[in-house]
Parts: sequence; structure tokens; C-alpha cells
Amino acid sequence: MRRGLGVSLAIVVTLAVGSLAATLIGGHTPKLGLDLQGGLSVVLQPTHTVNAGVLKQAEGIIRNRVDALGVAEPDIHIEGSSIIVALPGVKNRQRALSLVGQTAELRFRPVLGALPAFDASPPSTTTTTAAGAPPTSAPPTPTTTPAQIPTTNREGNTKDATVVLPVAKETGRLQLGPSEMDGRAIKTARANFNPTAGQWTVDFTTTGAGSKLLSALSQKYTGKQVAIELDGQVKSAPQFREAITNGQGQISGSFSEKEAKDLALVLRYGSLPVDLKRATTQEVSATLGKDSLRAGLLAGLIGLGLVLLYMILYYRALGIVVLFGLLVSGMLMYSIVTFLGTSSGLALSLAGATGVIVSVGVTVDSYVVYFERLKDEIRSGKTIRSSVDRGFSRAYRTIIAADLVSLIGAVLLYFLAVGSVRGFAFFLGLSTVLDMGIAYFFTRPMVVLLGRNRLFTEARFFGVARGLAAAPAGGPS
Repeated sequence: MRRGLGVSLAIVVTLAVGSLAATLIGGHTPKLGLDLQGGLSVVLQPTHTVNAGVLKQAEGIIRNRVDALGVAEPDIHIEGSSIIVALPGVKNRQRALSLVGQTAELRFRPVLGALPAFDASPPSTTTTTAAGAPPTSAPPTPTTTPAQIPTTNREGNTKDATVVLPVAKETGRLQLGPSEMDGRAIKTARANFNPTAGQWTVDFTTTGAGSKLLSALSQKYTGKQVAIELDGQVKSAPQFREAITNGQGQISGSFSEKEAKDLALVLRYGSLPVDLKRATTQEVSATLGKDSLRAGLLAGLIGLGLVLLYMILYYRALGIVVLFGLLVSGMLMYSIVTFLGTSSGLALSLAGATGVIVSVGVTVDSYVVYFERLKDEIRSGKTIRSSVDRGFSRAYRTIIAADLVSLIGAVLLYFLAVGSVRGFAFFLGLSTVLDMGIAYFFTRPMVVLLGRNRLFTEARFFGVARGLAAAPAGGPS
């Protein structure tokens, strides 16, 4: 039996140390949430009532757009009728906010004319050609409309209206006709660098239905400009050089790399099934996130230190069992959280860290239940050697009952709550499951082996017998 206990103990320790070593050697760390590393949080709400399916579709499109930005571990979910977008660790927050906030329908409108903005020069143009064809450019058709014509506001910007819209990053405006194609026609879009021409281009393909629309649009406006409009702003106004009949086109012009990639993102993920507005925007600085992380770690370490000090003073050598048990549990927790962060995008938030800290109390409570049960066995006249295994069998039923109560509460919180409360519930539940495993496969064999070693049971000041208030030499078994 002793051999079986030793094997169980060795497996658990090897698993904990091995998984931690592999995590550290691989250079992996837990993914931190918005409140621990700083970032950007946006609450998007529909401008009118929509059903859950439409909101879910909008969430998926926003997720694709954010993923394409390269933001590490974004948290995008639906709460009620709102879409919450949390972007932890995002570097260029203004760019992320701009792209995430572009929630209107992507439209393709013919350019009717260019308007100066307070005597500013008209915007530069780009061209749209069939994929692989050489690009050309031409100035926009001038117009005699006065410069003081106002830009169309969002309420008046409907797809069937003739509108005047500003050009992104330009001072000019364009007068545009009704929309003749929307973003649903675009299947893929990618920014590429053309080394021959020495410029960035955006290559795109259309869907089956979109190919017919693009073919009709390009034939109708060959030699003319068609604006790509999103959220009341012209992102680009390329000129069709020729008809595009194969569903593959290329937008070229004086793009920078960033401008080409942003336009590709707009084409791929610009069209939403519902108009959304930004209800709130919250920015958490990286400094504040680090302060929160530092404060959380300090609070956890102080609490853990006080608990261990008490357990060692009260239970003597058995307090060392608690210390090593928490170390093993901590190594496994760190490895699991890191693995889930890398593989599934799990982010550790401040609420999650709180769940881990609270779970320390659950874990220590399991040790107290076991050790107090050992005291009861010894008071009944049994020796430490004969009590450790029998005491665990009876104590483990209580441990399981207590852990199941915590686990049920954590599961209910996870499925019924929203936001940070779910993070708290998940980490509390994970810690509780670990506690049940550690208690059986680590605590039990370690205490049993210590209980059979006279060096630990009969030490004058630090022995197990002192911690359990038992005589060093046993009574009847």
C-alpha cells in the first residue's frame, strides 16, 4: 500500500512540476484581461430593436473585424441587447476604436461630383481594375455645386438617397448617388504589395451574387468613380478602368501599408445586418492595469502568507503539507490557465484573480476538515499511524460535499451571470475541481506517509503529534 501511495504522490508532483517547466520553457504566460493590462472597452447598441439572431450575426462580424486587427485575446460578447467589445493590450487605440465603431452598412455609390471643403483641394483618387490589369488614375469629375453644401448627416444617409459625404483623411467631399451594391457582395479582400509598381493594392473577390452586381456596376460606370462608403464616410473612391466580369478586382492608388490594410478590413467586415451606435467607451491605461495586477498579487500573497503561518503554528508539520499542497495546486493552476489562454483565448481578469484567491480558502478548508478529523480519531484512542488513512476516508466525504456546494454555485454563476462575474465563477470552479483532486492524490498519500515516519510524528516541537495534540508514542490501535 505504501508503494501505491508513493506512486500517486510522485505522479501528481511530476505532473505539476513538469507542466510548469514546459510552460516556462515555452515562454508562455497567462493572458491578462482588460482590467489587468489596460486596453479599450466599447459598448455597442442597435439603433432599433432587433432579434437575437441578427445581434449574434453582428457579433460574429465584429469579432472577425477585431481578430483581423491582430488584437490579442479580445473579449466580444452579447449582454442583453448590447455587444460588449473588450480589447486588452491594444496598442493603437484610436485605430481600433475607429474600426470597431464603424458599424453602418458598407455601400458602393457612384460619384456624381467633387466638392471642395472650404477652398480645399479635391481628394486624390484610386482606380479599380480587373485583377492583374495595370492601374490607371483620373481626376474626379468637377462639379459646380457650391462648397457650402452641407455634408449629409447620418439620419439622412439612406441607401436610396443622394448624399454629400466627407472623404476619409481628406478635406474634400464627394456628392454620391444612391447605393447600387453593399458589403454583402464582397467575399474576401486582402492588402498586397506590388513590387513592380512599388505600391500597395487591395485585391478582392466577390460572392456568386456579388459577381453579377459588380459586373453590372463596373460596366455601367467604366471610366467613372464609385465610392466605398462606410458609416457616413468615403473610405476610397476608385475609378473603374474596365468591366469586371470574373468577380475578382484590384483597388490601386497611393496607399500606405496601413491604409491598404484598413481598406481591406473595411471591405471584408464592414457590412453589418443592423446599425449600431457606441453607447459607452472606456479606456483603461496600461499603468492602471499594472497597478491592479500588482495590488491583486500583493493582497493574495499577504493573505496566503498569513494562512500558511497560522496552519504551521497550529498544525506544526502538517502545516508543511498545506504549504506543498498549495504549491502543487498553484503550479497546476498556472499551467492550466496559461494553456487555456494560448489555446482557447481564456483571459485572466481581476475578477478571475479574485476567484483564485477566494479558492485558497476553499482549499485550506479541506485541510482543516481532514486534520480535525484526525484529531477526533486520536481522541478515540487510536494512533497517528492507524488514524491517517481512516480519518481521510471519513473526512473526504465532507470535503466532497463542501466542494460540490462551491462548484454548483460557480456553475450557476457562470451560466446565469454576465461579464466579469463569469470570470470569477470560472476560476472558482476550476480551483474547486483541482482541490478535490489534490486532496485525494496528494494530501492523502503525503499525510499517510508522514504519519508512518517517526521523525515527523515525534519531533519535539514540530512533529505531527504536536499538531494533532497526540502523544508521540501511540496508544492502542
